Parts: sequence; C-alpha cells; structure tokens
Amino acid sequence: MIIGRFAPSPTGVLHLGNLRTALASWLSVRAAGGRWVIRMEDVDGPRCHREVGELQLGDLAALGLHSDESPVLWQSDRSQAYREALAELRAAGRLYPCTCTRRDLQSLASAPHAEEGLRPYPGHCRTRIWGGAEAAALGSPQSRAGGPGGLRPESGQAVPPEDIAALRLRLPRGVVAWADRLRGPQADDPATLTGDPLLFRRDGCFAYHLAVVVDDGAQGVTEVVRGADLASVTATQIRLQEALGLPHPTYAHLGLVTAPDGSRLGKRAGALGLEALVARGLDIDAVVGWLGWSLGCQATPAPCRAEALIAAFSWDRVPQGDVAIPVAWCG
Repeated sequence: MIIGRFAPSPTGVLHLGNLRTALASWLSVRAAGGRWVIRMEDVDGPRCHREVGELQLGDLAALGLHSDESPVLWQSDRSQAYREALAELRAAGRLYPCTCTRRDLQSLASAPHAEEGLRPYPGHCRTRIWGGAEAAALGSPQSRAGGPGGLRPESGQAVPPEDIAALRLRLPRGVVAWADRLRGPQADDPATLTGDPLLFRRDGCFAYHLAVVVDDGAQGVTEVVRGADLASVTATQIRLQEALGLPHPTYAHLGLVTAPDGSRLGKRAGALGLEALVARGLDIDAVVGWLGWSLGCQATPAPCRAEALIAAFSWDRVPQGDVAIPVAWCG
C-alpha cells in the first residue's frame, strides 16, 4: 500500500506552495487507494510553535485534507527514537563529533533551501576521535536550549554547553542513483551537495536529516512529495536510510509556487496563506480549484473540492516547472 505524508514545520503560515505540495501528495495517495499521514516537523524547538502547527492543521482540514493516522505525529515527542538511531550509527562507526562553529551548525541543521546558498560540509572534523564527553552516550536531560539533550559523560554529570559536540554522519563516497516521479532518473553525489550531514546540534536539537529519515521509516512512508528546493538533499537522505537499514521511498519534487513576477513565495517572506486569501474575497473552493489546475487535474482553475480532483490526478499530467499565482490574488 502506498503511504504518503505531508510534513510541514510549524514556523509560520502554510503558503500556496505548501498547500500545493500537500494537495499533490494527498491526491497521489487517494488515487492509488493508499494512506496519507500528516507529521509536524517541530524538531527545531526554538523556531517551532505548537499553536502554529495547530493553525496549519486547521488550514489543511479546510481544504479537505485529513490525516489517516491519529493522533498526528509531532517530532518534539520523538526524542528517544532519534537517540536510538544515533546510538546505532555510532555503534556502526558511521557517526563522528564535530566542533565547528555554532553559527555554521545552526544554519546547516534546519531544512535546507537552495536559494540560501548553503555549502557542503567540508569535513573539518571527519577524523576527530571520540574522547572525554564525546565518548559518552546520548542522555535524556534537557540541554541549555530546552532541546532534547546533549552528550553526557558516563558518570551522569551534565556537560557544560560549550563542551557539547555536534554529530555528523560519515558518508560513503560515490554517486547515488534515484528516480524522481516528475523528473525521471537522477544521479547525485551527496558529498558535493551536502557533505557529511549534521544529525545533532550543539544546542541539543536533533537535525532535519535525522528526524525526517527516522520518522519516514517509522511511519512506513513509501512516497515523499516535496518542493524542488529539497531535491538536492535526497541523495544524502538515501545514504542515511542505508546506514539505518531503512527502505527508500519514492520521491516527487514539485516546481515552486512563485509570485506573478517569478520571485519565490516562502514562509520567511510572509507569503500568502489560506486565511489571507479568504480575507481578500476568495473562497476555499476557488483556492482548491486553482491548485488542482496547477497540478494538471483540470483544464481551467474552476472552483471545486479536493475530492473532485482525485479521478483526474496523474503524475504524467503534473507540470515540472514553477507556477505563478494570479496577479489578482496579490492585491
């Protein structure tokens, strides 16, 4: 059975690009008679807010998109699963401590986007030896930042925050071949795209790559639909799946929803959300109809409900490129 998921970070409003991704994932699963789950990726505690996540769930429900798994999984409740994954990687010799600057680590740990210009980790700490506090197991006490915990010595005594090491996956060399449902066969070298990925931050937060791979495995996800700006991390996540003995889902990377002039819409730029569009006079069926049209489900952006689009959905009809919102919606 196909199992798809939509996994937003509760850091801001779901903009039209997010909603288009959610609808595409939901339609793909519904057309195949599978299961669709929502996951809240709030692993980055300082930036994520529960109340924002609840609002996002409300927007999805307004579109008719409901999770087949209840309750919805929140990553902030999954710390033990992430610790166990790190312990497994360390036992296999795939994990190493990293003492690069906190500023670098914080930027590299969040879900990456191509336009931010993030560079692959150059491997400064790849040969670092575990010792002292770094030789300890991951403990459960809260870290200074209120995160899920830091490296603790075997004595159980807390490690000073400045001595907590970050942890990275040691990637094997070589190209990873994978298939994109929209873009066809792909072949990427993760060493040149991300370098050894950060899995645990010095401030006590588990990082994006670890959480998303562990949770996709735990929820049995077989299909991942997301924006094209995340295509560059797919090979890295496949390597992490291999290291943890997890199956590989299929991937589809949608073009982005842009402003009428082609510039990017994003949560960080204050993009339009469902509430703002409704406040401007659009009804929800009009938004769904436009999203369905943008996914190739209907010839015109006529208002409709999500259920009406299921029979017409096919990945062969979904355009690969970006799609611009109507000028009238920006008034």
